[in-house]
Amino acid sequence: MDEVMQKLRQFRDDRDWKQFHNPKDLAVALSIEASELLEAFLWKTPETADVEKVKEELADVLAYALLLSDAYGFDIQKIVMEKIERNEAKYPIDQAKGSAKKYTEL
Repeated sequence: MDEVMQKLRQFRDDRDWKQFHNPKDLAVALSIEASELLEAFLWKTPETADVEKVKEELADVLAYALLLSDAYGFDIQKIVMEKIERNEAKYPIDQAKGSAKKYTEL
């Protein structure tokens, strides 16, 4: 991940775009790219979606998520692991396995 972050920062900095990459605008861009990812599936089954389009839009989503975490100085591994731990507490295996219910409905 360090190599990816270095490349993202270099790409951004070479173009003098850090001035536009405040947390709010990165979150907005992330949302827009997530919508473009959804568009790849619009009116299609998952099997008929354009896989190349999915890869391209997913890369944009991930890039903006990484840049947003970088803007706040977050440790990606730490925040994801903490979220998994919280979800494990909210969704015990014996209650959640095979269920799509929200934790408040288990």
